[in-house]
Amino acid sequence: MPSIPLPIVGISCGDPNGIGIEVILKTFEDRRILKSFTPLVFCNNKLFSEQMTALDIKLDYIKISSPKKIVNGKINVINVWDHVFETDFGNPTTDSGKVSFLSLKASVESLKSNEIDVLVTAPINKNNIQNEDFEFPGHTDFLAKELRGNSLMFMITENLKIGLLTDHIPLKSINSHITKERIQQKVSLINNSLKKDFGVLKPKVAILSIDPHVGDGGVIGSDDDEVLKPALIEMSSSGDLIFGPFSSDSFFGSNQYIKYDAVLAIYHDQGLIPFKTISFGEGVNYTAGLKKFEHRLIMGLVMISREKE
Repeated sequence: MPSIPLPIVGISCGDPNGIGIEVILKTFEDRRILKSFTPLVFCNNKLFSEQMTALDIKLDYIKISSPKKIVNGKINVINVWDHVFETDFGNPTTDSGKVSFLSLKASVESLKSNEIDVLVTAPINKNNIQNEDFEFPGHTDFLAKELRGNSLMFMITENLKIGLLTDHIPLKSINSHITKERIQQKVSLINNSLKKDFGVLKPKVAILSIDPHVGDGGVIGSDDDEVLKPALIEMSSSGDLIFGPFSSDSFFGSNQYIKYDAVLAIYHDQGLIPFKTISFGEGVNYTAGLKKFEHRLIMGLVMISREKE
């Protein structure tokens, strides 16, 4: 029987003064991973080698000039910039922001051109990466623009999956983004991702409340009664298994989350604090909902797979 070709996983290097390249290098210290996929790191081979030396990591890699020349069974590195980069670990600089964007942009273009099958993104610095082509609070919104669709920031592990209704916006602006349409859109994205990406045939989704204690009957607030509950009731009438809203202060501590396939949190810290407390070091920030793309999960970073042919 002919062998099944390994998927090609493109990896952006993130900010070179941060942990991105270190995480990539330490991942490939276990060479067994090369039996699962062929990596293509969008970086600079001189910098890649320098950081191996600085971190006392010994790896065999190959420099290639084009994704079309990728070599299976090898760590492939492609140069996306040519100038000498001066590493200053722990200190974000103008140049580290510039090259982190060059890496991200090149890897996304390769995904769009079907040169890679999966995209994994290493951490960026959200401040120094800003430029006329990247005016976003993070990867999720940039990927949504480049790859099209209504993106969902989906934090996942095997046993806990939390989607965000609103993600990287100031606390004072959250209420203006909470609408019936947005609630139903995000719940639908979670449902679709659970079915298509994770094989859950009939997902059960829990929704956290907007106000503390679900508003305590209007004493603390009326948003849950006036906005959230009507949106959820309407969606439930179509057969979706949607539960809540639940008061978030006791939802995770009482292990209620175990009963559900995913949770929708209203804002960033409401979802990310319990997620990172329960799953720190194991969780992945996964971008779901991109219109043209099926999704796959590899390594502990953000990823997306290319469109099926």
